[in-house]
Amino acid sequence: MYTVVIIEDDPMITRLNRRYVEQDSRFAVVQTFSAAHPALFWLQRNPIDLIILDVYMPQMSGTELLMQLRAKGVDADVIMVTSANDAKTVNDAVRLGAVDYLVKPFAYERFQQALEVFCRRRESVQRDSFSQDALDHTLFRQTAPAPSAAPPKGLQSQTLARIEAYLRAAPDERHTSDEIASHVGLSVVTVRRYMNYLTDRQIIGSEMDYRTGGRPCLVYFLRQ
Repeated sequence: MYTVVIIEDDPMITRLNRRYVEQDSRFAVVQTFSAAHPALFWLQRNPIDLIILDVYMPQMSGTELLMQLRAKGVDADVIMVTSANDAKTVNDAVRLGAVDYLVKPFAYERFQQALEVFCRRRESVQRDSFSQDALDHTLFRQTAPAPSAAPPKGLQSQTLARIEAYLRAAPDERHTSDEIASHVGLSVVTVRRYMNYLTDRQIIGSEMDYRTGGRPCLVYFLRQ
């Protein structure tokens, strides 16, 4: 599970960001801060995976805080969530290693996409080596899927996230509908509807497995 810290001076936005993060079972919010100095002190002593960071805050701006964190060797990934949209702030954040930049207000689906990009990057850097296609897809996003839209009527974002999390836990394996249903606590019929949706969006692929010795079985796999 990825650990998350939220640094935001607006309590309402903090609660909203926390709810968005915790709808994805791959993440846990371990701390929140409303000002930069306490966050800087805490993060130097507590390694975490991801920071959700605002720009406009008391004591110092989010980009100034990010500069301080990098100078002190804190290498957590950062997603900027802010109303600041001027070119200098955006460029500074990217230069300091922000993996995504969300301008308020934004839809939940855009936040979900940012988390997905973070997970894809984290999973990719665990490889021993990269092909050019893997670099383009996982790091530079030249061939990444289009921004995530809300699932069609009858499909739930939270359920979709649970299924994707299960598949990403074993990205090189093939899975049957029965196996997925058993692990995520859904009916096989329901799982198939979600798998059809993920297949249509080219997030997963499918193929017939003829090695069962009996009736061929349809299996699903993550696209690399």
